[in-house]
Amino acid sequence: MPKNWIIKVDNYLHANPNCIIATAHVDTFPTNLPLEPNIREPNRKSATYRQIFDSVTTQPEKFFERHSGIVLSANKVKPSKNKTELELLVLEASEGGSDGIINGGHTVLAFEQAKNYKYDLTQARVKVTIHIGLQEEEAKDIALASNTTSPVDSRSKVNARGDYKFIKQYLAQLERAEDRKFRIAYYQNQSGAPRNAQCNVNHLFKLINCLDRNRYNPDGNKRSKHPTGTNTPSQITDTERERLTLLLPLLPKALWIEQRLYEIIQEHISNPRRKGVNDLASIDTRKNTLLPDSKYSFGFGAPTDLALPIIASYRVFLDKDYNWIIPFEEFAENFLQHLWVNYYRKYLISEKTAGNTVGTKICRNQEIWESLYISAQSYLNQHLVKIVNSTKREELTLTPS
Repeated sequence: MPKNWIIKVDNYLHANPNCIIATAHVDTFPTNLPLEPNIREPNRKSATYRQIFDSVTTQPEKFFERHSGIVLSANKVKPSKNKTELELLVLEASEGGSDGIINGGHTVLAFEQAKNYKYDLTQARVKVTIHIGLQEEEAKDIALASNTTSPVDSRSKVNARGDYKFIKQYLAQLERAEDRKFRIAYYQNQSGAPRNAQCNVNHLFKLINCLDRNRYNPDGNKRSKHPTGTNTPSQITDTERERLTLLLPLLPKALWIEQRLYEIIQEHISNPRRKGVNDLASIDTRKNTLLPDSKYSFGFGAPTDLALPIIASYRVFLDKDYNWIIPFEEFAENFLQHLWVNYYRKYLISEKTAGNTVGTKICRNQEIWESLYISAQSYLNQHLVKIVNSTKREELTLTPS
């Protein structure tokens, strides 16, 4: 149901028929307004939050002059008869609206904390700009254009523009169809989503990007031989969305490959050759890793890009329409074990022996990407030869003497 919020004010004016600017009381300001239109959630550990909190608690009487104000969106605004209060009707997304805090989440959080600590805020005032009857896209445009005192990451801006809708919809369908739950962070400081880098939406794009055998084909004439670039999209064009949508059905397989690789690593470090010694580069046994599928967590920290060269080698088994040449279940596990035993484990051990870390350097190491790709081609050829020979034997057996 729509909810009404009361803001106590000293005065207000109509900047235009759909916008009110008011001088609001901080001590009674509603701190549980929805953050729906905001492009990120407030972070109490940030410098922005600490500066606002210090300002409002140390010199509350000067807060109005020192602070740029709060921007809100409301479906309707009704002034009280004595003009000392503004009643806001707020419609959240579930009610077909996009109302709440457009800009100023850190400020409202600082107000809440200051009240909890019993600071006297009766002298504090804040400028509040209230936009009335905005559509969702209009609210997002204002949120994106609002000046902020700390950088907003590109992922938050992409999310605010609604460019992640296609992947959110796909994951929602996958959750229902396969009874699984994903933990994905689509914007900065998103509550309920892990800070773990593997749970960043950009990581999902990297995973499926690795399986684009049309864009990344060492046998072709294109410059992009392998998907080694670590750049993440700051804007998703219609063309890029079309390409990624074609790749999305491969995401469950990419997630499976990453998860199985981590399980193999977990088994390796749990049974080391020398007790208490981890011989794999950049695998930190003092940390934990969460994967996007909420079922999987591991007792070691790993570079975000660790699984990418392995996943990319699987694109050899795809045709130009992104269909598996051989049923995935027939080769996936054995092929992964082949890569681990013959290539990847040796690579990580050699880097550790040399005192190196891999991290994002994996994406600059053309040699490991090329080695895994060539190995995949050889493995596929051998597998196809076995299938052909098996078929011939069956034909000979069925042919009457």
